[in-house]
Amino acid sequence: MEAREPLRELGGALRAVLARLREGEPGEGREPFELPRFWDALGQTFKVTSQEATKLSLAFSGSPLTSAEDCRKLSEDVQNAVLAVATVYYWLPKGQGTTLRKMVRDATTEVVEGMIQLTETILSAPLESLSQEQLISTGSVWEACEQVSSLPRDNQAAVASALAACLGVVKDALEEMEHALVEGQDPYSDIMEDEELGFRGNRDTYWSEADRKLLSSCVGLMKASKACLKKVLGVVKTYGKADSPEQIAQLDDLADIANEISPSVDELALSMYPPVNELAVRLNAAKLASVLKKVLEITKTSHVCPPSEEGWVQFLTDAVDHNMNKIKNFTQGQL
Repeated sequence: MEAREPLRELGGALRAVLARLREGEPGEGREPFELPRFWDALGQTFKVTSQEATKLSLAFSGSPLTSAEDCRKLSEDVQNAVLAVATVYYWLPKGQGTTLRKMVRDATTEVVEGMIQLTETILSAPLESLSQEQLISTGSVWEACEQVSSLPRDNQAAVASALAACLGVVKDALEEMEHALVEGQDPYSDIMEDEELGFRGNRDTYWSEADRKLLSSCVGLMKASKACLKKVLGVVKTYGKADSPEQIAQLDDLADIANEISPSVDELALSMYPPVNELAVRLNAAKLASVLKKVLEITKTSHVCPPSEEGWVQFLTDAVDHNMNKIKNFTQGQL
């Protein structure tokens, strides 16, 4: 086991790098920052790290046993590769956009986590053996390193990617709720079986007619959320730029508030299941409406919204107000 001692030290060093990545902030850099040079360097460090993972895994895949000296050299090479990845990430200044920076940090973190997992897998496996877990861990590092090629190259692309992810979540939530609300549909039919009770006599698991009227306006608000994200994503792709600090900051503001839409939709959807608590529905709907209006307001005042696009912003603002007013009317007795 002494031969693998350097691996234990490597694991500790990698965990220190990971902790710093999670807590630390990249500096602004002393030299003028060049985005193309950054991407070239990051791609190269990810590639080297992938190669070092392969070398490490092969060295512990069977006989002859790796010597302590060889293990130390391998461990040093892995550590240097991972430190290079982290160092290049720290080149990326905050001024390039917090959305872009978070995506690069997440990708960097995934590589470090993968390498930690690989070292732990090798340490826990018997000598002279290549376990299925080791193969999986090695593959995970390769996958983490390969994703550098698909990362957005500037803050405009990063914000578009973040908006598309939010839109996907909201679409799923809306489809699930629309499916559950189909006339006669029992929302719990897939999780509560008749066999246990013999019959479904609990009205708390069904929607009343009054519930359905309220929920139709909630679904209207969810549809407005989907439309809002779809339109904002469209203008970010068409008009979004990341050429000036002001443009980059406007895109980050948009991404930050848009990120609140999908959790707000989820909270509203959860409160819509029977037994319906009308006050909870009203409060969650009001929170979602507030987030949507903020997204629309920020969009309208940013560079992604020329005068030709202002019409749909007003239309969606009116749609949010219309559905929220109906929800207020239906729940007036709860206040």
